[in-house]
Amino acid sequence: MTAVPTPEALRAPLVVEFPFTRSLGPVQSAFLTGLRERTVLGVRTADGKVLVPPVEYDPVTAEEIHDLVEVATTGTVTTWAWNTAARRGQPLDRPFAWVLVRLDGADTALLHALDAPGGPDTVRTGMRVRVRWAPHRTGSITDIACFEPHDGLDDPQPRPHTGRFTDPVTGIVAPARLDYTYAPGRAQSAYLNALAGRRTVGERCPSCHKVYVPPRGACPTCGVATTEQVEVGPRGTVTTYCIVNIKAKNLDIEVPYVYAHIALDGADLALHGRIGGIPYDQVRMGLRVEPVWTEGARHPDHYRPTGEPDADYDTYKELL
Repeated sequence: MTAVPTPEALRAPLVVEFPFTRSLGPVQSAFLTGLRERTVLGVRTADGKVLVPPVEYDPVTAEEIHDLVEVATTGTVTTWAWNTAARRGQPLDRPFAWVLVRLDGADTALLHALDAPGGPDTVRTGMRVRVRWAPHRTGSITDIACFEPHDGLDDPQPRPHTGRFTDPVTGIVAPARLDYTYAPGRAQSAYLNALAGRRTVGERCPSCHKVYVPPRGACPTCGVATTEQVEVGPRGTVTTYCIVNIKAKNLDIEVPYVYAHIALDGADLALHGRIGGIPYDQVRMGLRVEPVWTEGARHPDHYRPTGEPDADYDTYKELL
């Protein structure tokens, strides 16, 4: 008897990236504007502690706090970790140490990078450091280019500060990015390989007999493994949908358009897909649709109406 080899699970690099935009309250605005002006501000709590970076509410009492104080640009390393290889977007392009620095005059520590050309043997808890300012500052935490070793003590006391600056920073855009390798596993690898052949394959639970598309490798209800493959569709029914009015970056689709949950014939779980071939305001629950493939694609580009009568609500109400 010859064993049938199990197809190798798929793996692929994946990047999730988007700009995170937020407005700033008076405390954070003063802190970031201060960095632009080479000034480090903290905030004093009711019990006299100085928090750097500052927060707008006391972490103990939850009371609003707004008494800004200026602290030194020198401080002490409270703990550290060596970063052997710099990654995209990190403060330095060479090995460095991540450090928590308690600036002179502050009671809490600030996380940043320490430039240590001598390597990890030159870094220690308790070492003295100072801010190295970025040559071009815009009102961001990156206005502190990094910390660097410092021989002096300094240790001045915090001084009250009004927090008033010319042209204050009122909002920031922070790029968020996550790079990782996605491994979909056995069940979804089989599903994706079938899609490449323009087939949609799910898996049936041996206990409740529901067919899951895309398959998960196990039934979420019964908690048992699923191995029996079942081909479903290609046609299906729109169960719910939403109208998208915001154009996504790098997505060449004109707004408005519709994304829908589609219950493929024979499946007990709805998948999502874009609806095309029909005005967005004519998409409805119960609409019968079929996949549209483009040349060389590994998955349907969108779903379009089949021309069949709408499905009865009772046939898909359990899949909403």
